[in-house]
Amino acid sequence: MQAKTVAILETRLGRQLGELVVKHGGRPIYAPALAEVPDVDRGYIARLVGELATHPAQFAIFQTGVGTHALFKTTDELGLTGRLLALLEKMTVVVRGPKPTGALRSRGVRMDISAADPFTTAQVLQALQSSPLAGARVIVQRYGGANLELDDALSARGAHVVEIPVYRWSLPADTRPLVELMDALERSQIDAVTVTNAAQVHNLFEVAQQLGRTAALRAALNGTLVASIGPVATGALKKFGVSIGLEASPPKLGPLLSALDAALSR
Repeated sequence: MQAKTVAILETRLGRQLGELVVKHGGRPIYAPALAEVPDVDRGYIARLVGELATHPAQFAIFQTGVGTHALFKTTDELGLTGRLLALLEKMTVVVRGPKPTGALRSRGVRMDISAADPFTTAQVLQALQSSPLAGARVIVQRYGGANLELDDALSARGAHVVEIPVYRWSLPADTRPLVELMDALERSQIDAVTVTNAAQVHNLFEVAQQLGRTAALRAALNGTLVASIGPVATGALKKFGVSIGLEASPPKLGPLLSALDAALSR
């Protein structure tokens, strides 16, 4: 990766990813493509906690640490955390990975089912394979967007899915770095682009569409090494006609950077 320029679309962990690029001898270019916007409806949370007392759920699925913390912060403010914890005691609690695990552990929540590494929706569904979902009410802590793959799979097995939105993904307030990235890509000044979330791809192409530069962006990306964090991000890239140069396995930052370093060093 020595002296190579690597574009980073990640927002929350962008600086951490950039530091890894620097450690490998590369030069990071930051173009945050995603903003996390709080989307907690306090009234909805209050009603849901009340309804769960009379119409209990059998399962609760927690997908992200950020979302889990946001949910409990809201119940703290509403004075409902004790009631929520009591309700969770009667449910089968399912966690997608280490971040929601840590968030729940800090609240003393018992966890019954944990998705295996690499903690994708596929592993959540696999972990639930032997669980009786027909007729069950399943609470799903939603992240930036609805997880249609998870919701559809649960519904297909007869579950009634109730989502808890806590934050949503949006375009960043300042999209100039994305425009500058498109300019640099068209000038062949970028050696690689890292994609760590499918929504980053949608947002990048949304900006390109607004500027009438969709075809140019697609061509520029296909002339650059595109490194995907995993299968979900890869699917989004393919949807927009972008070929990936590599996909991390497992889908984590460390393996992504290792694979990228090896590819750029060849």
